[in-house]
Amino acid sequence: MAKLSRELKAQGIDIVDLSIGEPDFDTPEHIREAAKKAIDEGFTHYTPVAGYPEVKKAVTVKLQRDNNLTYTPEQIVVSTGAKQSIANAVLSIINPGDEVIIPTPTGLLTPNS
Repeated sequence: MAKLSRELKAQGIDIVDLSIGEPDFDTPEHIREAAKKAIDEGFTHYTPVAGYPEVKKAVTVKLQRDNNLTYTPEQIVVSTGAKQSIANAVLSIINPGDEVIIPTPTGLLTPNS
């Protein structure tokens, strides 16, 4: 999918590529600097599944300030990305014995997979 998207973009076709979940811009400098600082401060291990409490609190402040939305840190999940969030959401609503259909528009699965 990503390869086809790049080929179509090269032909001048306006494409929104959601196949690999990678932004089409470089990470902004202030985020790169914050990441370096975090590494120097020892944030080098896996995060808690729902995110660091300090980050969840910062999200609640941002949502209240910018969007007039009130949440508690317990209502916030900070994940590693969209695919992980979707997987967590699906896992939270399915039950043993439920059938889950996962479409594969990429055609990457073979009949034996």
